[in-house]
Amino acid sequence: MSARREDTRRRLFHAAVSLIAEQGFGATSVDQIAERAGVAKGTVYYNFGGKTELFTALLAWGISRLAEEMRAAAEAAPSGTALTEVLRAELAFIGEHEAFARLLVSEAWQTNQAWYATVQQIRNEAISVIGAVLDTAARRGSVPATLDTGVASSALFGMVLTVALDWRTLQPERPMEEIHAILVQLAQGMVSR
Repeated sequence: MSARREDTRRRLFHAAVSLIAEQGFGATSVDQIAERAGVAKGTVYYNFGGKTELFTALLAWGISRLAEEMRAAAEAAPSGTALTEVLRAELAFIGEHEAFARLLVSEAWQTNQAWYATVQQIRNEAISVIGAVLDTAARRGSVPATLDTGVASSALFGMVLTVALDWRTLQPERPMEEIHAILVQLAQGMVSR
């Protein structure tokens, strides 16, 4: 894909995420997305085919970026701190991409929508990063071997997502490190021996 087309797609993603976060998927039109992105309406159809395809690609793009950041944090973490660093990466990503996180909460889990595969992508990419960290900790004896790491990783992902949105909406003056420290304390209490 050319750099110009990638830039256009990125502008469409940013326009769509902000509009859908503001007014919801159903109330957002292709015309509004194109106008906010500063492109012709046909550009949306050329790049994605329509609003649903754009939204599906947007969710996939955002989830992949989130998972990449979480995975990089886990890989770069000093021994024994992978969970702490993965939670920090998720919190930082949501702090930076708050509108995208709102979309995940408000739209992605609606069972009547066309993006069920995207919810599966959340589990397979982002939540599985936490699961892999917990699996490693279980093998090392840092967490109970009986811990259901699938459920625990989903719980931790959701906890960070919810707390991050609460922080950005109701307590934006609080430093991220303070919020992170509380999340780590909760996570350690949930999964430690």
